[in-house]
Amino acid sequence: MPDTFSVPFQQVLDRITPHLPPYLRKIEPTPYGRVTFEFAPFTGHEKEPAKSQSYYDDPRLNYVPESEDQTEHRIRTVARDVLDDLYQQAGKRWQDAAYVAELRRVVQGAPERWRAYEREAKALEAAYAYLRTAEAGREWPAAISRLIDAQDRTRAAAARFDKRAVDIADAQYRHLYADLGHSQALAEAGYPEAKDWHIGDGFGGYFRDGLAAKVDRLIEEQEQHLAKVSRLSGATH
Repeated sequence: MPDTFSVPFQQVLDRITPHLPPYLRKIEPTPYGRVTFEFAPFTGHEKEPAKSQSYYDDPRLNYVPESEDQTEHRIRTVARDVLDDLYQQAGKRWQDAAYVAELRRVVQGAPERWRAYEREAKALEAAYAYLRTAEAGREWPAAISRLIDAQDRTRAAAARFDKRAVDIADAQYRHLYADLGHSQALAEAGYPEAKDWHIGDGFGGYFRDGLAAKVDRLIEEQEQHLAKVSRLSGATH
């Protein structure tokens, strides 16, 4: 957009009015040569905002060299710039709405699956912490067996959450350039608690660093620690 208007804004408005979209509620010039737009809320299910063919076919917006007609050159240049700005801003609003709409579609049972994982992860933490107590030494095989059961349950809960996280990560990747950040988009989709979720990375079916992978690393650390304790203590429970 030009920094200042060198032609009356009403002349510009007359040129662009036939090409203004129905979701535009208000258009106003500012004292600084810019234009502000007010849009109706997007749902994200509409087609992406784009100029209609009528814009490209409009003879009153076709390029005219400044040397040929200075006034027309300026009016048409400013008019095209205003429309460019309008559709760029509308596109950003729509992209955010489309991101939120897709998250609403793919999240599904993720909150319940995350809560199930948190319960199992807490139980695993308790089972592992118990091994450091004197009581655990008196029932070591049983304590280790309970730890293994807790590891298996936590791993299963994490894998179940990952089945939803795959689609969430894919949506995040495809809307990477939306103005909304991942946590903000999930919050606007109705899941503010998702800021604590471990989503992982993914796109087009590719998925890595999910919750199950995180649990696998934790289990490996636990088992390495227990093996080292057993080796250094010479204990054979």
